[in-house]
Amino acid sequence: MAGHAAGPRPAGAFHPHLPGIGYRLGAKLLGASMWFFIFYRARQDGAVLLGAHPWDQKH
Repeated sequence: MAGHAAGPRPAGAFHPHLPGIGYRLGAKLLGASMWFFIFYRARQDGAVLLGAHPWDQKH
């Protein structure tokens, strides 16, 4: 019902298309901006992430 199942495919039967240059550059741009934002937020809020609260006194 679901189609023909003639057996396993030969080893060289699958040839995926490579992404275009626009997709590769876009992925690098979005990935780099994500990491820059993560590092920026870690610099701004790193102490809070590690457990320091802004309402605690620094005695």
